[in-house]
Amino acid sequence: MAERSTAAVDVADNSGDEPLTAQADQSTADGVANNRERDTDSDEAQGSPTSEDSGKTSPPELHSGHKLARRYRLEECVTRLDGFSSWRAVDEKLRRAVGVHILPSDHARARSVLAAARSSALLGDPRFVQVLDAVEDNDIVYVVHEWLPDATELTALLASGPLEVYDAYQMVSQIASAMAAAHREGLAHLRLSPTAVLRTSTGQWRIRGLAVNAALRGIASDTPQRADTEAIGALLYATLTQRWPYESDAHGLAGLPKDIGLIPPDQVRAGVHRGLSELAMRALANDGATASRHESPCTTPEELVKAIGEMPRIRPPEPSYTAPPAYQRTAYQHGAYGRPTPHPGATQPVPTPPPPLQSRTGKALKWGVSALLIAALGLGSWQLADAIMERGGKADDQNQTQTTDGNDKNDEQPRPVKPISVQDSQEYVAEGSAQAPGDVAKTYDGDPSTYWRTNRYVDGPTLAPYKPGVGIVYDLGSSQELSTASIGLRYAGDHTTVHLYATDSLSPSTGIDGMKEIATATTSGTSLTVKASKPPKTRYVLLWITAVPSAPADGYSGAGYKQAVTDVTFKG
Repeated sequence: MAERSTAAVDVADNSGDEPLTAQADQSTADGVANNRERDTDSDEAQGSPTSEDSGKTSPPELHSGHKLARRYRLEECVTRLDGFSSWRAVDEKLRRAVGVHILPSDHARARSVLAAARSSALLGDPRFVQVLDAVEDNDIVYVVHEWLPDATELTALLASGPLEVYDAYQMVSQIASAMAAAHREGLAHLRLSPTAVLRTSTGQWRIRGLAVNAALRGIASDTPQRADTEAIGALLYATLTQRWPYESDAHGLAGLPKDIGLIPPDQVRAGVHRGLSELAMRALANDGATASRHESPCTTPEELVKAIGEMPRIRPPEPSYTAPPAYQRTAYQHGAYGRPTPHPGATQPVPTPPPPLQSRTGKALKWGVSALLIAALGLGSWQLADAIMERGGKADDQNQTQTTDGNDKNDEQPRPVKPISVQDSQEYVAEGSAQAPGDVAKTYDGDPSTYWRTNRYVDGPTLAPYKPGVGIVYDLGSSQELSTASIGLRYAGDHTTVHLYATDSLSPSTGIDGMKEIATATTSGTSLTVKASKPPKTRYVLLWITAVPSAPADGYSGAGYKQAVTDVTFKG
């Protein structure tokens, strides 16, 4: 099977919602693992939910570090549900991250999962997350697929607001075209939701879980093309309005108000593109919507692709124009060659001489004399003041002595540094799950024996690609000029890296890239001081850890890469 690039997105569709029109054989809900960075000791304790289907069996007892086919090393369980589990793993042969679905070979859906995975792999369309392997090995069946490090779920993109018109147009065009190609080969998705749609750093949209996610959950449909078309319409509706086009909330999006029915996107939010609004309604007509302008509804992805092609093409926004700097004349152009050539025999005007001391030399002479006069006056004033102060000091108290610093006359006194008290705090989660959100206050309680700790990681010291970093946002109560942060650490070793960022709230509205970095520092010990070269004024500051040392086992977790913060002190 074709080998594809690796990934950094969840290996299973963890939406937790019911399909749009298709229904599962049994009522299920995705049991998403809360910790993406769990300890090895707690993996087996996680357990698996009891299946509602008496024909199913419990999944095999697997744990982090277990190897499949002496090649795929399991790293982290991200889903454990209904008799199967999904993992992030490492392909040790090709040294890359992969995703793995695992279920017992005697599971009621094992045959259908294998068949769906092999059919999806044969499609070989790069617009889908590729299935790399599908194997039945003794008592288990496992499916290996890509793990995309540069991809972001549509769910995460919509968390900050609706997409721009061009981005929404690209999404629906690429997703509809990909699903039309899949249906031509007899493949349906049936679990097409915002968690199954990914956008890479290059702007390409990709779909994960084709056929496989539905097979894992026993989902089937008598009208698969209509189901997938309606799902694409719901995705477009969500990108235009940041609302889910049904009364129930789903995928982190609020549903429509009850008892008003399905209204067009341009009636939900002002400024929505009219053509895309009508396209979403035509795709959602299967759920009782009225097609806009009496256009016929789209019931298959192929019809949706045709409808998109009939629309006026939406072009990308024009790049912002930066005016070039003003044209500067050169000294050459100011010379004789820059002047108009006089006519032969014409009388040349005699230039008027500048007034006295208006030439370059005269101006320099005037400034020099002025500077000497100012310096002489300053020196005389200083000597006079010093003599008066000396006499006054002797007359007042002959027994007192006075110590002066010769640098006091020239150097500026350093501003005193004062501690800044923390008013509130909150753990910041950029990707994946939290570390220990209930312990953040222990980092400034004045007790060095208490601490907030990270989870344990199998590789390090850099946390990426597992996580971009972990940290805590502190509220200083008001806008303060922050100069230093002293940080106490629990574990020593090579090495801990800490960054300080100024941000806008306890729950920042931007990612790390949108914050202003104050300073950064690295240590191999148990204490660290981060100093700002230009102290900014900020109320909220993020302490962001991107590298942790290898530490031995303790009462909380086994040996691995981890760190804990015992106390944090800010000064301004």
